[in-house]
Amino acid sequence: VIVPAYNEVVGIEATVRSIVEGDYPDLEVVVVDDGSTDGTADVVEALGLPRVRVIRQANAGKHAALNTGIAHTSAEVIVMIDGDTVFEQETVSWLVQPLRNPKVGAVSGNTKVGNRKGLLGKWQHLEYVIGFNLDRRMYDLLRCMPTVPGAVGAFRRSVLDQVGGVSGDTLAEDTDLTMAVNRLGWHVVYEERALACTEAPSTLGELWQQRYRWCYGTMQSVWKHRHAVVEGGSARQLGWIGLPYLVAFQVLMPLLAPLIDVFALYGLLFLDPASVIAYWLGFLALSVLSGAYALRLDKESLRPLWSMPLQQFVYRQLMYLVVIQSVVSALSGARLRWHKLERHGMDPEVLAQA
Repeated sequence: VIVPAYNEVVGIEATVRSIVEGDYPDLEVVVVDDGSTDGTADVVEALGLPRVRVIRQANAGKHAALNTGIAHTSAEVIVMIDGDTVFEQETVSWLVQPLRNPKVGAVSGNTKVGNRKGLLGKWQHLEYVIGFNLDRRMYDLLRCMPTVPGAVGAFRRSVLDQVGGVSGDTLAEDTDLTMAVNRLGWHVVYEERALACTEAPSTLGELWQQRYRWCYGTMQSVWKHRHAVVEGGSARQLGWIGLPYLVAFQVLMPLLAPLIDVFALYGLLFLDPASVIAYWLGFLALSVLSGAYALRLDKESLRPLWSMPLQQFVYRQLMYLVVIQSVVSALSGARLRWHKLERHGMDPEVLAQA
């Protein structure tokens, strides 16, 4: 299990303990401190836990930290976890089981938001469950999984060797890596029982920075792996389904969505407002029903659904603006840097469940 860590002193102890106290025997934990300035490595070393090694290196980025961890272990299966993530007791066991199938090269786990207090936390919780996890179920069914999240994923070492390790070409190293695995002909699957709680941004500014990086990195990855469209085998699934889906629903639709809001506002002011409101209520009802279905699939409470109407007025518009800024940056050739989020810790009740 490789844990890349940069200034993760707030949550690194909980992360490491959740791994070694799990039910999987004989695992090895390699924490790669990527030039932290807050004593992250010291905290891990002070724990004195068996089977845990700390490797210190000058700050070189997450991809470099992961590659350092890979180089310092001979394990045949590599599990990757972010330094702000907590595994449930059986997560590693569930995560590696699909690798019994010799055709499977990588496995995506099920990421949960660990800090759900406040509207922003609830909105992100809904987004993870309704958006990300429903999408992963679809990708799994269609065999075109574009992303094994950095928070919880497993890879065959031989596959990582084939793709040349974790690349630093994009700001979404997890998406870039997963697409490369797909293009080599390996199956990438989703294991919903491999649960991991991660800390989501706690302010709108931090959320903007994170999603800006995600969106920009996803576009970089799509462009880098665009040749999958003309390749055969499992790469064709990625090229014909995975990449077009990402472009359509994560780029084009958010770019066009503000026009729908403008037309709705025009209808309220100059046309029949009752019809506009009826259409909006119908759309909201469908959203709530799909949200309830997704929450049930993930065995989550339906209570956060009350915040969904408010999500349509604030959170959705913020995501549109993020995509617009990302597209403008890409077209202008701007280079983004990695933004490190400030850690505040996760909700104790969520961690207690884990």
